[in-house]
Amino acid sequence: MLAIIIILGIIINKDKKGDIMQKFVNRKTELETLEKQYNSESSSLVIVYGRRRVGKTALLSEFLKLHKDSIYFLATEESELQNLNYFKSQVADFVGNELLRSATADWFTIFKTLLAHQTESKKIVVFDEFQYIGQSNSAFPSVLQKIWDTMLKDANIMLILCGSLVSLMKSQTLDYASPLYGRRTAQIRLKQISFKHYNEFYDGKSDKELLPFFAVTGGVPKYIETFRGYDDIYTAIRQNILNAQSFLYEEPYFLLQKEVSEIGSYFSLIKAIAMGNRKLSDIAACLGAKQTSLTKYLKVLTDLDLIEREVPVTEPAPEKSKSGLYRITDNFIAFWFKFVYPYRAYLEKGETEYVLSQIKKGFVQNFVSFVYEDVCRDKMWELSAANVWDFRFDKVGRYWGSKTGEIDIVAIDTVGKNLVLGECKFTDSPKGLSVLHDLQAKTNAICQLTGATNVRYIVFSTAGYTQGLLDEAQKTGTIYLA
Repeated sequence: MLAIIIILGIIINKDKKGDIMQKFVNRKTELETLEKQYNSESSSLVIVYGRRRVGKTALLSEFLKLHKDSIYFLATEESELQNLNYFKSQVADFVGNELLRSATADWFTIFKTLLAHQTESKKIVVFDEFQYIGQSNSAFPSVLQKIWDTMLKDANIMLILCGSLVSLMKSQTLDYASPLYGRRTAQIRLKQISFKHYNEFYDGKSDKELLPFFAVTGGVPKYIETFRGYDDIYTAIRQNILNAQSFLYEEPYFLLQKEVSEIGSYFSLIKAIAMGNRKLSDIAACLGAKQTSLTKYLKVLTDLDLIEREVPVTEPAPEKSKSGLYRITDNFIAFWFKFVYPYRAYLEKGETEYVLSQIKKGFVQNFVSFVYEDVCRDKMWELSAANVWDFRFDKVGRYWGSKTGEIDIVAIDTVGKNLVLGECKFTDSPKGLSVLHDLQAKTNAICQLTGATNVRYIVFSTAGYTQGLLDEAQKTGTIYLA
């Protein structure tokens, strides 16, 4: 029997003898990018960024396993001098120079000593949590830029700077006007693991069984690790979120405290969206604030991959659309603000079972079902790549309007004037012809908006389909049942 541990995107199987077998989940493209940069004949400066807990360190650890001539340096929130001394000690170990460890040295001297050391292969230097040094000394990115220009760019070395997006922006590392950012040879924005790879963390579970778990953890490896091993989603929620001793109990506080200074303002804004205030005017009214005063907060939350502004996919100029709605895109944050934050007083008094009973009332119908729609929209790109249709669409999203109501999936081929309309049903009962008829009734309106002349239909259902819908799909050839 195997004991299994998951660490930030890596599944580690440990057998009875203690041997460790690792499987890295869904980071193939990112590893290929790092390898390409490593194998280039010139020096490389790579910036790796993304939200916390998404697996940036795990990605770099996996990459460094293949390359022995490397230094992994994890910066701390201490002073620049403390970080310099820590880095100096690591370089001293790497080059075998004890004099360097006790010497007074600056960043230039340390890198000069590192470059003078001969190795069999290309040297790799990783600065993880790079922004911490920039926070203690705002001039540090400029110092590193000068080191790159005068020493590293011609030394066939690979320098990797890693951190969260917002923090790196604050330290001017990811500022497009920053000279250091301009020197990059590649950048990797690490995203959450998609649902199509989610089953790689689990054994023997169907997509329908996994969806409630994905609805809570999203594609954040650290959260997936915490929930793995549970068969019942509500038990997992009770033990790992409603439990005051669990790290997930206050996880949103941790995430925001590491990124922003006005945490109360951001909490209020996310709470307002979670309550159903999705228009900018409604959010502002809920908070008693001017719309213009919210812009900077919304941008930061968007940069953190926590929210997004969504417009009907038919809009020709999304950035100018007045139909924009804000939504929380991070599954865990959405769950926490919808089902945990409003009940914190009850949880503090130990009324866990009451809170869990409230969660059960609306979890599937009002939460999992909407996450399922997101999963289905992502699936559309896979189906298109698999040539399910004789055309490729270039836009996928949803539509809402006063005349037609909402359509879960609208996929548009703007060049060929083709259209796919779809519905997503997270359900226990097979879906029938009524779903198709509802879509057909909305077809003319969407065709007028898009100019489409050829329309296909798709229905996603977790419980299958009635014989009537199966027969209709086979007869017409224009309906795809996913």
